[in-house]
Amino acid sequence: MTYRKINHAFIMAAGRGTRLMPLTKKIPKGLVKFKQTSLIARGIKRLKKYINFVHISVGYKGPILAKHLIEEKVSSIINTDKKGNSWWIFNSIFKSFNSPIYVLTCDNVTNIDFKKLEKDYYKKGQPLCMLIPTKPIKGLAGDFIFKKKNIVKKLSRTQKSDIYCTGIQILNPKKINDKIKPTNDFNILWKKLIKIRQLYVSDVMPKKWYTVDNLDNLKKLKKIFK
Repeated sequence: MTYRKINHAFIMAAGRGTRLMPLTKKIPKGLVKFKQTSLIARGIKRLKKYINFVHISVGYKGPILAKHLIEEKVSSIINTDKKGNSWWIFNSIFKSFNSPIYVLTCDNVTNIDFKKLEKDYYKKGQPLCMLIPTKPIKGLAGDFIFKKKNIVKKLSRTQKSDIYCTGIQILNPKKINDKIKPTNDFNILWKKLIKIRQLYVSDVMPKKWYTVDNLDNLKKLKKIFK
């Protein structure tokens, strides 16, 4: 089977990070310090080892984060201030982007085998969106995934399954725009994709994964990723 390398990644970094206060009182969540760098700088550096073009959304404390991102030489910065988390798919330059793109959140700290993910995405027929799952981790909230084979049937925060969302996905913005009416909320977008059987879940999981939602998570992260 032949497949094309996915050359673009989009990191969502516009949120306020209210549960990380007081750290995020003066800085955006992505700039929270981790291992002599920031959460987002670590993510960018790891992505650039494999992916040529890294794009970032900014919102809360946008100018502060944008300055940091320019120093990191990202490919583009999209202002999504006071917009929903899926707004950029339907309203930015990416709405006509007809190619798969990795989508991550700035609070993800992970080791991913991109080649395996790409092979899995193409093997599954290039769905409009494919979620990257992980086994549930104690202390981390997430959307539990219910599937038949690899087609997602339901996502739930209350009903538990053996896998849940990492906040990482592969999607094609142009194809989503062709099939789905605009929405600013990923939860609504996923529901719409489920209805047309175009929300898939990968068989490939990250080798290591954690996310930072609050101060306790940040303390644990430093122990997990030594």
